[in-house]
Amino acid sequence: MAYKEKILIVEDEFIVGNDLRMMLMKGGYDVCGIAASVEQARVLITEKKPDWVLLDIILKTPTNGIELAKELLQLHIPFLYISANTNQQTLEAAKATQPYGFLVKPFRERDLFVMLDIARYRYGVETGMIREAPSAPVETMFDPDIIGNSNAMKKVQDQARIVAATNTSVLLLGESGTGKERFARAIHKNSLRKNKPFITVNCAALPITLLESELFGHEKGAFTGAVQKRTGKFEQAQGGTLFLDEIGELPLDAQVKLLRTLQEKEIEKLGGGPLIKVDVRVIAATNRNLEKEVAEGKFRLDLYYRLNVFPIALPPLREHKEDIQPLALYFLKKFSDKAGKKVPVVSEAAWQTLRQYDWPGNIRELEHVLERQFILAAGEQIDAIEIPVTQMPLLQTAEKLETMEEMERAHIMKVLKACNGRVSGSMGAADILNISAQTLYSKMKKLGIKTTYK
Repeated sequence: MAYKEKILIVEDEFIVGNDLRMMLMKGGYDVCGIAASVEQARVLITEKKPDWVLLDIILKTPTNGIELAKELLQLHIPFLYISANTNQQTLEAAKATQPYGFLVKPFRERDLFVMLDIARYRYGVETGMIREAPSAPVETMFDPDIIGNSNAMKKVQDQARIVAATNTSVLLLGESGTGKERFARAIHKNSLRKNKPFITVNCAALPITLLESELFGHEKGAFTGAVQKRTGKFEQAQGGTLFLDEIGELPLDAQVKLLRTLQEKEIEKLGGGPLIKVDVRVIAATNRNLEKEVAEGKFRLDLYYRLNVFPIALPPLREHKEDIQPLALYFLKKFSDKAGKKVPVVSEAAWQTLRQYDWPGNIRELEHVLERQFILAAGEQIDAIEIPVTQMPLLQTAEKLETMEEMERAHIMKVLKACNGRVSGSMGAADILNISAQTLYSKMKKLGIKTTYK
């Protein structure tokens, strides 16, 4: 690079900070200082005016990295976090400061440079320093299969356009029905991998016993029933894109293997055999709060950071209702073309109904409601829209309801508290719950419940 970008390292562990300094200097960067505290960092920022800051989230000082990040945001100095471990509250606070990436300790040289390259590109596009040649009118969307011209949709499509040209992992976030798979396909279609396979895996739809075999493949005789060799999804996606839907459902054992594959770019089939090099871009999606999953021990922190290099949060339909009409017209045309009919006219009363409903099932629910209405329409006009009434009270009470897992966790914690944290023995929590101590320990591990008592 012609101009050596100045980078300030804020890290209170000398060995980590020095390793970073040597890597960056080797990569052609100018390290303008290593600060062991926020106070030192403030002085160096004023004196050296760095282009980038690599910032440790947790510092052994009264002021942590997140507080400095808020100041960097005000100063318009881009930064990336470096961290080894943290909790849900800290993770959510870190995300709110809009970092350009996360680097997990311990990290490798190539991880560092990939993160910086992606961050630099994102920052350049967002600030206008990198301008792509306009090959189409401004109003043209990122992909014709993605419908929506609202500000919310323009924002996520701009993000998708930026990341499509890279090879980095993408994490699509959003409620069910917001179009995560459609975005994943659009990113693939607009990437350099567009002529290679796009393979989908629904992590929630596969039994845990089959998931690893599905992802990585297996050798003949690897387990009972493995009567022949199987090619996994990673191999099937060679050169292309692997879309991992509902990544939050991935069990911890499979998370370990996925992380290794993302780091080493190689897989090992169940049952052994040689390591197989893979060139696959991973796009993951979830409707879960992964920070909460990390804090409860259900999702690995290092895998979260690895996938969260470029997150795109898709908005729920209730937050961009101006897109309801173009979406509805798109679906009605699709149904009409398939049925060989004329596109029906929608009355103003019907449009009003569509706009007033909050769509808890998002775009997918809108499509299903319109398909039903299209089938029921007697003539060439839709005069009214029937919204499923059973969903209205569910929408109003959804936040008050708990899952079975949440109820079980709350009950176990209540019993543990009553037993002063004692798990086993007479009048211990296991005794009161009428289960073995081993079973209770297993449940506590699964639910992320910790106690200092035995």
